[in-house]
Amino acid sequence: MMEAILPGSPEPAGPAPNPQHLQLTPLAQPGPMTEMERFMFEAWGYLLIPDLLSEAECDEVLAAAKRLHGNQPAEKFKQIGRGFETEPAIERLMDHPAVLPKVRALYGDRFVLQAAWCTVMPAHGERSSWHQDGSSMYEFRDVAYPLPLLQLRVSFNLTDQSAPDMGNMVMIPGSHRSPVPLPKDVRKQVWASPIQHVICAKRGSVLMFHNGVWHSPMPSRLDYDRYNMHFIYSPPWLRRSDREASDPAWLARTTPLRRALAGDYERPDAPFGGGAPPIPFDN
Repeated sequence: MMEAILPGSPEPAGPAPNPQHLQLTPLAQPGPMTEMERFMFEAWGYLLIPDLLSEAECDEVLAAAKRLHGNQPAEKFKQIGRGFETEPAIERLMDHPAVLPKVRALYGDRFVLQAAWCTVMPAHGERSSWHQDGSSMYEFRDVAYPLPLLQLRVSFNLTDQSAPDMGNMVMIPGSHRSPVPLPKDVRKQVWASPIQHVICAKRGSVLMFHNGVWHSPMPSRLDYDRYNMHFIYSPPWLRRSDREASDPAWLARTTPLRRALAGDYERPDAPFGGGAPPIPFDN
């Protein structure tokens, strides 16, 4: 019988206390959201699309990510926004046809790209910080219960995270539905809850998750930096967090769909009072 790991106990080394939980993963396929995928997302708060990008595509986006971060070894966890304006490989991911239909299934036809963060965790990084996405100025969980979907994060693995201790994302399934927050005294611990789930996925896989799911990066035992590319979609009235406005030169050369997703359009005197131009989807 497996011994329970209680909050405050010494943190175990090596694999997770319950390796069987790695078998329970809400796997999804590229393309439109199926009924089962929608059920899993509502129940767990996240989906994993494995092996979405090829090795060549990962190499191209990873090179772009490294250019954004200056091609230097990372000294600490860091994120840089709006890379889609200067890096075509990153821009192509913002409306990826394998992902965007799922975003539409959750939001309908009115949403924007609120932010695009390229994150890096240094080799042998130890950062652990359990949190929900949102704003400490006014927590999303104070808006309503159940906590509404205000930020949908789509995270592309640019480096391998197929085993624990590779800077993986760790999630607590269904925690976006809990009216009780994760206890403060465990939020800096790697093993914060007996029901946490280490997301083990190869490079090129994509994790989509609800802002309310409690999550944290896992420490990295890698000898190289871990990179992820995050795209955050939100209702159109939510303020963009990686830019005040998009680069005019980029807006002039990008596609109409990506321009609309960026949220840059003429607004009436009363913002959103007259609605917003429709996003020019293909269908």
